[in-house]
Amino acid sequence: MAIVSTMSAGAANAIAQMPNALWRANEMATCRTSTLPSGFTALDGELPNAGWPKSTLIELLLQQAGIGELQLLKPTLSTLARSQRIALIQPPHLPHGAAFHGWGLRPESLFWMKAKSTADALWSAEQILKNGSCGALILWQNNIRTEALRRLNLAAQSGDTVFWLIRPISARQDTSPAPLRLALRPAFGGVSVDIVKRRGPTSEETLYIPLPDMPTTRHIQEIEHAPMDQRAPAIAAARSIPTLLV
Repeated sequence: MAIVSTMSAGAANAIAQMPNALWRANEMATCRTSTLPSGFTALDGELPNAGWPKSTLIELLLQQAGIGELQLLKPTLSTLARSQRIALIQPPHLPHGAAFHGWGLRPESLFWMKAKSTADALWSAEQILKNGSCGALILWQNNIRTEALRRLNLAAQSGDTVFWLIRPISARQDTSPAPLRLALRPAFGGVSVDIVKRRGPTSEETLYIPLPDMPTTRHIQEIEHAPMDQRAPAIAAARSIPTLLV
């Protein structure tokens, strides 16, 4: 039996004249929000709109902490810190003030908080995203429910903040509303990146991103990162979102 199309010739012609309004699964999507270059040509080439998107949830899934994830974000953070603040919530180690200063990040542009509970950390992150007080927010969480991810993604859409959520790579198989998910593993003198999810075609290629400041031997890495091994003291997160500058 023949199938009769109900689309009029006029409608078909209108769609044909609006190619940018359509997204095909085998094409890289165009983000509605603005983006910031990552500072790495190879990575930008795999990201929709060639950069980190604002106003959305970005997941970085790590094999382990301290493999160069912050160095991967350094170019973007350095750009934002010239005029906006950078928030760090629940980092696994005490932030290294000297390292940030060496990156050109002004101490007054950074604030760090260690919340007493996961609920306080998530609440604080939501408030920062909603009020637009920071140009970037990095939140570390090992275990987080899907409904909490949805709340964070919605909160991100209400502002103009670049928002990275750092989780273990074991969460790769979990469902997530994040439109962009990257899996990071250590690599010699850099980091390897797998595109787990993006608005575009599936990526089977593992990217190697060289990081100039990344040590190339384990021995050097342990020496240079020794100060980072200090566990941060817990600080109760009041509803006013207290801060600690580094």
